[in-house]
Formats: sequence, structure tokens, C-alpha cells
Amino acid sequence: MLLKNCKIILLNEIVNGSLLIENGKIKEINPANQDDIDSIDCKGLYVSPGFIDIHIHGAGGHDTMDGTYEAINEISKTICKFGTTAFTPTTMTMSSEAILKSILEIKKAKLEGTDGAEVLGAHLEGPFISPSAIGAQNPNFLIEPSYENFKAMTGDAEDAVVSITMAPEVEGAKELATILTSKGIRCSMGHTKATYEEAFEGIKAGFCHSTHLFNAMTAFTHREPGVVGATFDSDITTETISDGIHISYPSLRVAYNQKGTDKTLLVSDAMCACGMIDGTYALGGQPVIVKNGAARLENGSLAGSVLTLNVAVRNVFNNTNYPLYEVVKMASYNGAKYCNVDDRKGQIKENFDADLVIFDENIDVKMTIVGGKIVHNILN
Repeated sequence: MLLKNCKIILLNEIVNGSLLIENGKIKEINPANQDDIDSIDCKGLYVSPGFIDIHIHGAGGHDTMDGTYEAINEISKTICKFGTTAFTPTTMTMSSEAILKSILEIKKAKLEGTDGAEVLGAHLEGPFISPSAIGAQNPNFLIEPSYENFKAMTGDAEDAVVSITMAPEVEGAKELATILTSKGIRCSMGHTKATYEEAFEGIKAGFCHSTHLFNAMTAFTHREPGVVGATFDSDITTETISDGIHISYPSLRVAYNQKGTDKTLLVSDAMCACGMIDGTYALGGQPVIVKNGAARLENGSLAGSVLTLNVAVRNVFNNTNYPLYEVVKMASYNGAKYCNVDDRKGQIKENFDADLVIFDENIDVKMTIVGGKIVHNILN
């Protein structure tokens, strides 16, 4: 398959040209011989590496915590319409039994494949978090951080866990972070009331990321820098929910200026209402009201989002001075690095997976390709 007449978004520039796809891979950029190849005219639209979402709970009316392969598959089919070609389904703070059920299905989806975006593994958000920064998590299911408790939640699917969000100040979290880091599992600070000093102790123990920057963490002030300050003052990576609701655009600009675009990932933190109409849904067993683009618990707390990554790219592009290729990097290459798949995903590069998104000037997705297979197409 040949994609021709494209604006190809590379890591450091945008070039005009064509892409040859064979056997699920990008075989060649601007092949010399383009005769007798089935081709798609992209009509001057952008072709981007597929977006990678490392923090997403659900979409299309389905939730990771539904605990079924079918739910994960339906999420994958929904989010690929918005340019996401790979993701880590994210669990909530619920019972160990419920989390284990979901993790086993995530592993199944990773091994067997899906009909949409590829599953790279699981992200556990909780239950080793602070009751004082609970957000939309359920405080009734908080348990002590320990490897025994972690194994109870992951069982035979520990090898499918990509990352876990914990509060570093909770007793046992640093010790667990050291163990999990040695196993290649990324530990992220989130839902935390850690001081700057406690956050840095966590970083020394293995925490390498912070979850949904600014949200459910100690804020930056001039005398108490908090987790936000520790994120800014270290080389850990972080992620932003760039919907204009979770973080104001001036604060986003400050964060990107401080961390740089190499250390920041765009995530959705989407819940099951993503891609759906306004109404009442659920997250982690709690009712969520979705209205005017915001998802909130009955007490008003934000409960994930209904953001899609193409909209996140659009929002950041429209509210910063970064070139489009640099914003796309935050939604693709950086996530690939985080998930340790940057040797085959996250860039338009020869011999990389043909995970591609075709979109227009408004970042509206017209076609999504996963592993060389067209999974979404409204290109006229």
C-alpha cells in the first residue's frame, strides 16, 4: 500500500512525499518506483505517527474495570477513530480481585490483539495512593503498598504491567518502587500529598514519572515546591491532560517551558464516556456526570476526561508556539519511549510499525492505520 501526496510528520520536520507500507511495516519513505502499487491519495493531508495513550480508563461506553476482553477491544475500536494506535488500559482503585480480573484481560488483549488500537500493557492507577489526594478514586479500596499486595492484583499477568501510579509518601511505596523498577515497571507519582522532599526521596527510590501533572498532587508555591516542583526540578517525565479543563493553557505553557517537549507526554485520562454523548456514566464504580466536555463526580471532583488525543494535539498546537511535529512527538514518540517500544513505534521511519494517522489542518482524523491495517477511514 502506498500513501501518496502526504505531508509526512517526522520527528524533527514535516516533509512532502509518500510512504510505502508492506507487511505491517513502513518499508520506504518516498520510494523511487511507485508503479503498480495500490495507492491512497492523501490529498495533501498530514500523515503522523499513531498516537500512544499511556493513561486511559475507557471509551465508547466501556471501561477497563469492566474486566472483559470485549471491553478492552471496544475501547480500542473507539479511540482509533481519534488517532490513537496504541495504549495502556488503566485500572482504578478497586478490589484486588477486580483489578486482577482486568489485568488478566489486558494481557489477553495484548497477546491476542484487538480490532483497533494495540494494547501495550496495563497502567495501574492506585490502590497505593494517598487518601488525602483521592480525586475520583474510591477511598474504600486503598491498601498498603507491598509486593505481596501487588502480586495479588497482577498474578500471572505481572509481565503485562507497564506502569503504576503510587503516592511516594505512603509507607511502603518507596520500597515497592525499588522492586518494581528493577523489574522494568515504571513507577509514577500521583494522587499524592508528598512534599518536595518526599517526592525526591521517591525519585531516588525509582519513581520516574508524575501522573496528570498539577492534578491530585501538591502544588508549586514559592516556599513549598511540592510534587509539581519536584517534577520541574528533576529529569523525570510527566504527562498532561490538555483539555483546557484539567489545566489552564498558561499553566500548560509554563509546564512545557520548564520540562521541555521531550519530557512531557499528552494523555487523555479518558473514561467510558469518551466518544459518547453527555449523560451519566460510571468510573471505578462511582457515578460520573458528563456535561460540556467535563466529567465530574457528584461532589464536583473531576473524574477523568472525555478527551481524545487528536483534540489534545489540537489544543496544545493552538495554545503554544510549538511546531506541529513537536506537539505530535508528545503524543507519539514520547509515549513509545515510556512503554519501551520506541524501537518500532512512535516515528515514521523505515522498518517501524505502520501505525499511522491521516488528519487535516484542524487535526480531525480522516484515517487510522494500525500495523498496516486500515481500522478507521472517512477519507473522501
